[in-house]
Parts: sequence; structure tokens; C-alpha cells
Amino acid sequence: MSSLPVTYEMVRHSAEINTYIQQADASLIALGFTEHSFAHVTRCAAVASHLLEELGADERTVELARMAFRILDKMGMPPADTALVVTAIGNHDEGTAFPVNGVAAALILADKTDVRRSRVRGRDTIRFDIHDRVNWAVERSDLDLDKEQKTLTLRIQLDTTVCPVMDYFEIFLERMLLCRKAAEYFQLSFRLEVNGQTLL
Repeated sequence: MSSLPVTYEMVRHSAEINTYIQQADASLIALGFTEHSFAHVTRCAAVASHLLEELGADERTVELARMAFRILDKMGMPPADTALVVTAIGNHDEGTAFPVNGVAAALILADKTDVRRSRVRGRDTIRFDIHDRVNWAVERSDLDLDKEQKTLTLRIQLDTTVCPVMDYFEIFLERMLLCRKAAEYFQLSFRLEVNGQTLL
């Protein structure tokens, strides 16, 4: 067991973990899901850790938020740190999600606000798959923290010729309500703006 702290860079360059991510994403391709590969994983890591950093979390908590992976004990991560990360992972999916700690809340926000065109694997699916259609319609998305106003705002530019705003709400309302809960963990109000209009 290593006495050195397990870092995000160690996890990111682990051949074992990279293989698991590739295989998990391959399974999701077969099931027809949007992209969950390195781009999604690294974006979630970056957004979650940046959010915690901006909110004044200590350096180790910020680092743990970057490491949303299951295979940490073998790398020598202390059990308390591993438990925090695994708890966050286990509490970020819509079916079971709850912001049980700061890392979990940050991961929920990072994961559920990752809506973008590049997550669509093939444009031919946008005709019949509402998730792909909504992701394809998103021309830009930004998550903005205003510490003075205590707000966290997801701003989306949506091409309504591809997908009406109602389609976005049909599949993402549950996720946005979950983001509201996660933001409340940090005593923030969650807002959603689509094409400059505040919708939540």
C-alpha cells in the first residue's frame, strides 16, 4: 500500500481505469446511450473540482472530486477518501441520486449539466432519439457560479429548429430538479436559462 496520496493524474493515467472507461462506454454505445467516454469523465472531473474550489473547499476535497472512479483502494487511497468518492459515484444517478456530501453534490451538478452536441454519437439518431436530439440542439452550455448572489446558473443556447424547449424539459426536468437539490447543499439557488430566458 502506497504512503503517497493518490492523485487525479495517477488515476487519469492508469491503464486499468482507462480500460474500464473504454469498456463501459462500449457497453453504452451498444445500448444506444449518449457519449460517456473520456470527454464526459474528464469534463465532470473538471467541473466538479472547479466548483468546489470556487466554493472554498480544501485542496484534498477538490482533488477527490476529480477522481470519480471505483478502483481506488488498490492504488493505495485511504479508506475514508475512497468511501467519499464511491459514495459520490453511487449517489449521482437519477434513480438513486442525492447530494449526501460535497463531492456527491459537485458530481451531480457536473454530470447533469453536461449537455452538448459532441455527446451525440451519430447524427442519424436525432430523428428518433429525443436524448440525442436535445444534445444535438445544444450549441453552447455554461455553468456559472455567482458567489455574491449565491446562484448557480446553467445557461444553454438551444437550436429550436432541431428541438423545441419543451423536448428539453421532457427529458431533463428530473435532472434539473436534482441539480437544484445539489446546489442547495452549497446553499446556492440553481437556475436554468435557455436562449436567454430563465426557466427554472
